[in-house]
Amino acid sequence: METVTKLKDLTVDEFKTLISDTIRESMEDLLEDLTALSSKEYISSIREAREDYKHGRVKSIEEIDV
Repeated sequence: METVTKLKDLTVDEFKTLISDTIRESMEDLLEDLTALSSKEYISSIREAREDYKHGRVKSIEEIDV
């Protein structure tokens, strides 16, 4: 079972670390998104996938043989 820590129970340093880690993760996600969206190949693959979906050229998860 996961232990729940309340904000009021954190030390100032623990709170700073929590905020810093949250901001760092958000910035990493943003940079990853920006990198992906600046790639012509990535945008092209999204466009192609949407066309495939639109025209029914998709498989359900059950149809995929792993």
